[in-house]
Amino acid sequence: MRAMGLDVGRKTIGVAVSDPLGIFAQPVETIARKGTKKDLARVAEIVSAREVDTIVVGLPVRTDGSEGESAKLARGVAERIPELVEGVRVVLQDERFTTKQAERVLIEGRVRRKKRKAVIDQMAAVLILQGYLDSASRGG
Repeated sequence: MRAMGLDVGRKTIGVAVSDPLGIFAQPVETIARKGTKKDLARVAEIVSAREVDTIVVGLPVRTDGSEGESAKLARGVAERIPELVEGVRVVLQDERFTTKQAERVLIEGRVRRKKRKAVIDQMAAVLILQGYLDSASRGG
């Protein structure tokens, strides 16, 4: 079974999925937000097609550890997943700075600005998921 990472934003949701062994995260797509129910219907399709058993939702905690509006949005989506996507475990993963890291990776890879905008949420989802996979492999 595989794990899925979600980078939940106001306008988009970045999606990444692990390989079957749960070692590497890879980008899948960016879902344009159309409402939580429709968004999670698309997530459910990916879960089914990719045989996902765990969904890791990035939680954008502030540097002081507090949660703002973005964290509330991510928590809200995470709480709705079990209602709309059957048979998956949902995990929240601290995602501080993942979007900045994703942008840095894309810039270093010489990805053009227009293309970066299209894939940055997927890359952030990869970083969220990879952080979870690395932690799980260390027993954390």
